[in-house]
Amino acid sequence: MTAHEGLRGDRVRVTGPSGRVVLDDLSAHAVPGRVLALTGPSGGGKTTLLRALLGCLPPGLRLAAGEVRWRGGPVPAGRAGRRWRLTRVGWLAQDPASTLDPWRPVLDQVTEALADRGATGTAVRAEAAALLERLGLDPALHARTAGRLSGGQAQRAALARALAGDPPLLVLDEPTSGLDPDCVRLAAEAVRRRRGDPSRVTVLVSHDRRLVEDLADEVTEIAAVAPARSPAIAARRTGTPAVLTVRGLVLDHPAGGPPLISADLTVHAGELVALLGPSGSGKSTLLRALAGLHPPAAGTLVLSAADAAGPLPYLASERSRAQLRRIQFVGQNPRDELNPAHRAVTAVARPLRTLAGLGRTPARARALRLLAELGVDAEHAARRPGRLSGGQRQRAAVARAVAPGAAVLLADEITSALDPATATRLLDLLDRLRGEGLAVLLATHDPEVAARADRVLRLNAGALHEQDLSAHP
Repeated sequence: MTAHEGLRGDRVRVTGPSGRVVLDDLSAHAVPGRVLALTGPSGGGKTTLLRALLGCLPPGLRLAAGEVRWRGGPVPAGRAGRRWRLTRVGWLAQDPASTLDPWRPVLDQVTEALADRGATGTAVRAEAAALLERLGLDPALHARTAGRLSGGQAQRAALARALAGDPPLLVLDEPTSGLDPDCVRLAAEAVRRRRGDPSRVTVLVSHDRRLVEDLADEVTEIAAVAPARSPAIAARRTGTPAVLTVRGLVLDHPAGGPPLISADLTVHAGELVALLGPSGSGKSTLLRALAGLHPPAAGTLVLSAADAAGPLPYLASERSRAQLRRIQFVGQNPRDELNPAHRAVTAVARPLRTLAGLGRTPARARALRLLAELGVDAEHAARRPGRLSGGQRQRAAVARAVAPGAAVLLADEITSALDPATATRLLDLLDRLRGEGLAVLLATHDPEVAARADRVLRLNAGALHEQDLSAHP
């Protein structure tokens, strides 16, 4: 390989926990002076391949096979890799504002990016200000911290940070989903200016066909990989005890008429059960009933967790502390799951204190560790929900649910508001917790999420039917 080959990945395989294949045998080559587009359906792995090429896969994923190279040599790893990305890579993430420090003035951050990429002298700050102004950010806003900017203003600041110093490698990850039209136009103009420059490599990740046709010289299509169920997990469902048993459950329809649901259900320790069904079929109502938030008309619910074995009262208010600890619920809208007055770390620590009996200090320490596992660092953990992204709120809600030692997690469309990379990270954490015995009943409409399940139950016309997985190994 020569120093002119740009960024290259050959026969890349990425795996998750228990060897689950996320990407398999994919190759991509970003040639200097040309624009490579990675395209494909949402959730197909575009961002995952990009992170593999840049040597920064999220926790739980690893490069299991293949090689990635930059200008003829291996992509740096570890501390050297972080320095390489800082000094050589301009990266506009799917959520542009997430690349900014909310507590620092944006002019300082763009100035720092220029300095990291080799700019020197007294004019660096003026150059940063000129770049921000060229991208439409009024000079009166340059001294504001990123957290005090509007969404559109933060987008422009993030784009300026990515473009600062015209980095050797520029990466735009789904720009049409994270930027307003004016910002997309400005980003496209920057890409066009780099064409033909043998010292510049550009990668565009997008499912927007029009943008790809307009900007790309080469296209790598990434099809979704049907995730293989881990043999170890699949085997567990027949060899582990039932942790939740439901018999003769009847849920009345709010408007009267025939029952909304009449069902039997068993969930085993360590099992992921996907609950599918059309909108309005009652998936959310079923989960809320099991959580004690929607009283059924009839039926028995039995929890078999060691310290909470026995019948479950219909109402959460009538359940014991041990029962509340062992069966937890996360709803569709993370705004409804977290108290807006409490910081994220407080929300996660609270059930550790009230349900698991930990003291204030150890509860906070464990909450911070769990949030960090889900990619919510200490700085964001100290924020209230209104200052977190939707994905961060959802991760905090899941952390709060699993923190006290749940035996059963009832999860209602918890990935629907997440970008593919964040959804994968969340599901990978649940895979790890399932290895420790957590059972998950997950309502979803996403076939890629359902493909990770040990069993799939379909709810239709008030009845539950188990779906044959033989066609989905």
